[in-house]
Amino acid sequence: MAKDKKTIIETAEKLFKLLGVDAKIEVEEAEDIINVTLETEDSGMIIGYHGDTLDSLQLILALCIAKETGEFKRVSVEVGDYKKNRSEWLNNLAIQTKERALQENKEIQLYDLKPWERRVIHLILQDDQEVVSESSGEGKDRVLVVKPRG
Repeated sequence: MAKDKKTIIETAEKLFKLLGVDAKIEVEEAEDIINVTLETEDSGMIIGYHGDTLDSLQLILALCIAKETGEFKRVSVEVGDYKKNRSEWLNNLAIQTKERALQENKEIQLYDLKPWERRVIHLILQDDQEVVSESSGEGKDRVLVVKPRG
């Protein structure tokens, strides 16, 4: 096991132990992101309301890992297939929004998406020949806009 991977696993184990969460942890390290998969009975507590707790835990874990390794990388935590299921829902949302933008021939705004959710939709639509997606606004008021090309 690579030194960084061992450090990442130990750091994650320490954080979840402090939170009183018993979890089996798997880590996959990519160039720009660390993917952490948790198997736990406490998935609801980790995910929180609309994934808010999960988002916070990802940032905290990323900061803890950066402190140990000296390098900051985004951390994505998957627990109970939450992100996998949410990604499937986002894929359907992207398709429906594209169809609506084309049918109504106007831009459609999607509110209340988390940064990673906006990113998923951008990636789904990035090579689309009929519509373009962009983010607009700041902070909590940031929205994703899908509009016909041209």
